[in-house]
Amino acid sequence: MNELMSRAGSRFARKTGAEHAPPAGLAGPMLPETTMAMSVPTASPQLRFDAAMLSNVGVVRALNEDVVLYATAPEGDAGEKRGTLALVADGMGGHAAGEVASALAAEVVRRVFYELDGPPSTVLTSAFAAANRAILDWARNHPECSGMGTTCTAMALTEREAWLAHIGDSRAYLLRSGSLTQLSEDQTLVATLVREGRLSKEEAEHSPVSNVITQALGMGPEIEPIIWQKPLTLLADDVIVLCSDGLSGAVPDAEIGDIAGRLPPGEACEALIAAANAAGGHDNISVGVVRVAVENEQTA
Repeated sequence: MNELMSRAGSRFARKTGAEHAPPAGLAGPMLPETTMAMSVPTASPQLRFDAAMLSNVGVVRALNEDVVLYATAPEGDAGEKRGTLALVADGMGGHAAGEVASALAAEVVRRVFYELDGPPSTVLTSAFAAANRAILDWARNHPECSGMGTTCTAMALTEREAWLAHIGDSRAYLLRSGSLTQLSEDQTLVATLVREGRLSKEEAEHSPVSNVITQALGMGPEIEPIIWQKPLTLLADDVIVLCSDGLSGAVPDAEIGDIAGRLPPGEACEALIAAANAAGGHDNISVGVVRVAVENEQTA
């Protein structure tokens, strides 16, 4: 298994969730504040994925409870057809419990993703369920970790397709032809109120409950992740951005799109982290940038 993994009070609320399609049109080294880059050929001989992942503790917090993961199965492995897995998890719970939850989520999702057979949506559903059970079991056996949980945003990349599995408020974006689209749906109290027309987007940005999430791994035995049932077809020069709310809550979408679009993945990750820290760095900041590149282009 080719794998890169880095780490760089409860905020649970009521549950919400649904299945979605994409909008139209504890393993591995822990490497805080390290940019990880990888170039992975796709099944299409003309395309490859150029990727980098970076996690940073930020300016204010002493502990990084985020984890980023980028993994592929080795050539000839039974899981090779599954493709590439990119993931961001933002742990919570205090007393180091959040970092346990996010690391458990990353490891279990990765393991199940490459072990099970079936359609990507089915495998990702099983992977999230297994990660949820693992976190609950750990908390049950370690009372000091009671109440821990984590967001998890995972993107499976297979040939020319992308499949999203998501829970919480970490995000996935698609940058295509200069336009940035949020692929994930924030599972937060304020996002629910905005969708219901009870709160404006401007009011949501300044709400005292803006950090309250309605779904997370470890929240309880029944979770409602958003799992795509249909894939997104990828095009050359598409850029996928995964991030924790330490980035999306500090840096405007327009700036995220500008940086991800004009810089190679590794440099983009570093610039995005720098922008979030310049904005205060109030939270841990994690980001992954994956560019769908033409094979004869120079690797970034």
